[in-house]
Amino acid sequence: MEQARNDLFGHIHRCGVLRATEEQQVEWMNDTIEYISECYPSLSKDELAELRGIGLRFCRPVIANGPSAEEQDGESEVSAEEFSAA
Repeated sequence: MEQARNDLFGHIHRCGVLRATEEQQVEWMNDTIEYISECYPSLSKDELAELRGIGLRFCRPVIANGPSAEEQDGESEVSAEEFSAA
């Protein structure tokens, strides 16, 4: 279970799913959990469900650490100069 969890977190970081929409994250997580179930056939359905829940929570932190989609598109409400002046 521990190795599968570590692999899941590695996939999350490498695939850029943190910047995806919630719908895309759910679809990606479903596909990834299916892949993990093939890699780790000894995991039970409950363990896979737990991994899925952990992964989805990890993709949606309470405090956003990265720029929002609007900020990535250059439509940030606060410019870099305004932010550094604050």
